[in-house]
Amino acid sequence: MAESRFFIYSSALVMPHSNIAALAAIVGLAAFAPAELQSQPTRGAVPTPASVLGFEPGTDRRLPTWAGVVEYFTRLDAASPRVELRTLGKTTLGRPFIAAFIADSAVLARLPRHREIQRKLADPRLLGAGERARLIGEGKVVVLVTSSIHSTEVGAILTPLVLAHRLTSGEDEETRAMRANAITILVPSLNPDGVDIVSDWYRATLGTPAEGTSPPELYHRYVGHDNNRDWYAFTQVETQLTIDSLHNVWHPQIVNDIHQQGTSGSRIFIPPYMDPIEPNVDPIISAGVNRMGMAMAWRLTSDGKAGVSVNASYDAWTPARAYQHYHAGIRILTETASARLATPITIPFDSLRPSRGYDSRVSSWNFLVPWSGGRWGIGDIIDYQSSATWALLSEAARDRTAWLESFTRVGERAVAGRRAPGRESWPAGYLIPARQRDEGALRTMLRILQRGGVEIRQTAAGVRVNGHAVDAGSYAVLLAQPYGAFAKALLERQRYPDLREYPGGPPKQPYDVTAHTLPLLMGVEVVAVPDTVAVSLGAPIPWVTEPRPVAPGLSDRRARRIALYRSFSPSMDEGWTRWILERYRIPYTSVIDRDVRAGGLERRFDVLVLPDQSPRALSRGVGAPYPDSLRGGLGDAGAASLRRFVERGGTLVTFNEASLYAIEALSLPVRNALSGARPSEFYAPGSILRLELSRAHPLTRGMTAQPIAWFEESPAFEVTDPRRAVALATYPSANLLLSGWLLGGERLAGKAALVEVRQGRGRVILFGFRPQYRAQSMATYPLIWGALR
Repeated sequence: MAESRFFIYSSALVMPHSNIAALAAIVGLAAFAPAELQSQPTRGAVPTPASVLGFEPGTDRRLPTWAGVVEYFTRLDAASPRVELRTLGKTTLGRPFIAAFIADSAVLARLPRHREIQRKLADPRLLGAGERARLIGEGKVVVLVTSSIHSTEVGAILTPLVLAHRLTSGEDEETRAMRANAITILVPSLNPDGVDIVSDWYRATLGTPAEGTSPPELYHRYVGHDNNRDWYAFTQVETQLTIDSLHNVWHPQIVNDIHQQGTSGSRIFIPPYMDPIEPNVDPIISAGVNRMGMAMAWRLTSDGKAGVSVNASYDAWTPARAYQHYHAGIRILTETASARLATPITIPFDSLRPSRGYDSRVSSWNFLVPWSGGRWGIGDIIDYQSSATWALLSEAARDRTAWLESFTRVGERAVAGRRAPGRESWPAGYLIPARQRDEGALRTMLRILQRGGVEIRQTAAGVRVNGHAVDAGSYAVLLAQPYGAFAKALLERQRYPDLREYPGGPPKQPYDVTAHTLPLLMGVEVVAVPDTVAVSLGAPIPWVTEPRPVAPGLSDRRARRIALYRSFSPSMDEGWTRWILERYRIPYTSVIDRDVRAGGLERRFDVLVLPDQSPRALSRGVGAPYPDSLRGGLGDAGAASLRRFVERGGTLVTFNEASLYAIEALSLPVRNALSGARPSEFYAPGSILRLELSRAHPLTRGMTAQPIAWFEESPAFEVTDPRRAVALATYPSANLLLSGWLLGGERLAGKAALVEVRQGRGRVILFGFRPQYRAQSMATYPLIWGALR
C-alpha cells in the first residue's frame, strides 16, 4: 500500500486526475485523502481556460488579451468557493490589476484571521505569551506567485490560468493538501498593460516576416524591462500595488516569480543563485531558497524534465529584484527558455551554448540532464513553468510548519539586531538630518523606507556622531526592527566582491548592477550610529508626504521647447526620462526617426534629448524583419539634421552611450578615453563614482549635493579642442569609488564626465553617465535641469 501511495504522488504532475483516481481504485485506496481534505462544495462547473479564451493554453500562435485573462479569473471566482478574486487597483494605463486567492473554502472564509496571523508572525514584538506556537499551528503558509512582469515572456501569462484551474478543480491528495495548508495568491501579470502591448503586436504581425519579434515600443509604458528593477524605489504604480496590497499585508513566506530567459541555454533555471548574495540577506532565507530550489529541481528531474540548471546565470545581489529577501521570505526565480513569443522554434543540439556556470551541452552537478534539442514552443514553456510551480506548492504545503517556523525565526533575529549571530558588526542604526539640501529627495527616501516597512523615528534631542552634529527633529532608523536589513542595504555603501572568472583573470560579470546606495543617489546625508552613542527618540513618524516635484524654470509653458527622441528599438532610458519629465510637469514632445530625418528641428524645438542608447541602435534602428515604416534609425539624414539643429542655435543633450553617437555624428572635438579597454583593464558594472564639478558654469550651479555619476557602460571624455569644448565635471584621481565595484579606476583620473561643446550658434551637452538613472539619481537631476534650460 505504501508503494502505491508513493507512485500516485510522484505521478501527479504527469497523470490526468481521472487516471489517478482510477489507479487509486485499482490498488484499493478507498480513502484517497484524510477526512479533513475530502471534497468541498462547489458553486458550479469550474470553467477551463479554453472555455473562456477559445483556445487551450500552449496552443501555437495563440495569445490572450488582458480582458480575456480577467474574464477567466472572474468566472473562476463565480464558479468556485475556493477562489477569491480581488482587484487591487488600476495599472498605469487604467487596466484592472488583479490577484486571485486560492485555498479551501473554509480557509478563504477566514482570510482576515490568517492575515492577522501573518502580521503577528512577521513581527515577533506583537506576539503574546505562548502565542507563537499556537499561531504557527493555526497558520497557513502564504505563497505569492507573480508572473508576466516582462510581457514578451508570454508563457508566463498563460501559466497562471493553468495553475488556477488545476488548484481549484483538482481532487488528488497533493492538490487537496495545497489548498488545506497554503494560501496561494496568484498575480497573473505584474504588467497587464504589457500583456496587450505584446499580444496586439503579435497578432498584427502573424504571417508576416515580423512574426515573433518584440514590439517596437516599451512593453511597460515608462520602464519596459526595468519594471523588475523597481522593488526598492517603488516608482511605478504596479510595484506600489503589489507591495502595498500583497507583500506588506500578507507577508508571504514564499514568492515564486515566473520568468523566461533566452533560447540557447537551459530549459529552466531554478535557484540556488550564484554568488554573490547581498550580505544583508539573512542566511536562513538563503538556506531556504537553496532548499526549495533543489527540491524543485529534484522533482522536475524525477518527472523527466531535461535541461534543468541550478546555481547558474543569476545572482542574489541587488534588492531591486528581491524585495522578499529583506522581508523574511524566500524568492524563487524561475527562468524558462523562450520561443519566438508564441511561435515555435527548432533548436539543434549543436546550437546550444554555454552560460554562466554551466555548459548546456555537458552534464554537470548543477546541470545534470542536458536537453537534446529539437522543437520548442509555448506549450513546452507552460509545461515547465507549471511543473516547477506545482513542485514549489507541493513542498510548501508538505512542510507548512517548517516554513512558518523559519519565517518567524527570521523576524526574531531581525528585532534582536546586533545581538543576532552574524550581525555583531552592524551599526545600531542611521540618523538622517532633517536639514537637507533637497527636501524633496529627503522625503522621497523616507517614503521609500516606509513603503518597505521600515519604522522611522524622530530624535528628541541633538546628538553628535563621529564629528557630525545632528539636530533634534532629525530622523532615526534603528536596525533592530523587522525590516532593518532592508534599511541597511539601501543606506550603506556597497562593496561588491572582486570576483574573477579564474585567478588573475577577467572579472566575473554580475547579473545586474552592483550599487544601490540611496543617500548617494539622492544626495541625502546619512550618518551611521554605533551602539555606544545614546540617541533620544520619539514614536515612529506618520506616513511621509512628498512635496510636488519642481524643476526650476522648466515646469511652465514659458520654458524652452523640448524634444525627446524615441527609437523603434526601445530604450528603457527613454522611458525613465519620459517618466521623470512628466512627474516634474516638464512639457516635451516625443520625436521618432522620421521626425528627425525630416529636418527643420530648429523651427520646432530649442532642446533635443537623446537618451542612453548605443550608437549602432541610434544610427541603424531596427531592420528586417520589421516593416519598412519602422526601419532605418536616424541614419545619415538624421545625423545631418541634428548637425543643422545645433549649428542653427539648438541644444542637443545626450546621455551616456548616446554621447558617443553625437561625438561621431557631429564630428565633435571629444574622444572616449575608455575606447578599446578590455574588462580586465577597466570595469565598472553599475557603480556610483565621485565627481568634481566646475562650479562657475551656469549648468552646474544648481548642484548642491555631493557630485556623483552613475557609471554603467559609460564613456569617459578627453577634450581635443579646448577652444570649443569645456569639461564641466571630471573624475578625481583618488577616492573615486563611492559604492559598487570598480577595476582600473586610474584610467578615469582627470577624465571628463560632463562636457559642453559649442558648435555654430548652438551647443551639445555630453553626459558620460545616466543622470536620471532609474528615477533614483535625484542628486544629479539639477544637471538635467541646467542642460534643458
